[in-house]
Amino acid sequence: MLKILQARLQQYVNHELPDVQAGFRKGRGTRDQIANFCWNMEKAREFQKNIYFCFIDYAKAFDCVDYNKLWKLLKEMGIPDHLTCLLRNLYAGQEATVRTGHGTTDWFQIGKGVCQGCILSPCLFNLYAEYIMGNAGLEEAQAGIKIAGKNINNLRYADDTTLMAESEEELKSLLMKVKEKSEKVDLKLNIQKTKIMASGPITSWEIDGETVETVSDFIFWGSKITAAMKFKDAYFLEGKL
Repeated sequence: MLKILQARLQQYVNHELPDVQAGFRKGRGTRDQIANFCWNMEKAREFQKNIYFCFIDYAKAFDCVDYNKLWKLLKEMGIPDHLTCLLRNLYAGQEATVRTGHGTTDWFQIGKGVCQGCILSPCLFNLYAEYIMGNAGLEEAQAGIKIAGKNINNLRYADDTTLMAESEEELKSLLMKVKEKSEKVDLKLNIQKTKIMASGPITSWEIDGETVETVSDFIFWGSKITAAMKFKDAYFLEGKL
């Protein structure tokens, strides 16, 4: 039953998701995004452009998917009612209890979080995340890296999102749009783990009273990259790829 649902849902995932999202997609992976990242950096260097990155970290992204909002956005994205109805029935009446040092709590209703280990969860989360990015208007935004007639301003692998632009102002504009639309569906940025990296001059950023750290290098899906737009001692980390 779940495999049939997954196959049907995947058809809509493939239609809705742009190439910049590689998470949980057949034939795609982190290596593809690393290659895309390298290409962007090489072209920026070739055309002598500065490049600004924001590596977004969400706080417990998969656990914060709100069911009611999920069903609503699936409808808005054109997912047939009968599929949404089946999904709603699967998620209906879920309960949990918490084990503590003093025993277990009373059972309580669960209204958020895609099911851990369920084969449908990656599809559902990808659609949830795409709704955010679509409403943030990233595809239509002028901000981004403009190379050979193309404008690229984000690369994604599930909830791992990297924003990119040619100026600090453009990058901040993209980030605030994503932040605003994320919060509308209960996903919040983890500012302490969100990082900024730039090949050009940059000022200190503060969001909601917290400083966003600017770094000189970053582990990008298993490879170490630097603000000088180089893969410095590129390597693969065990368990990342």
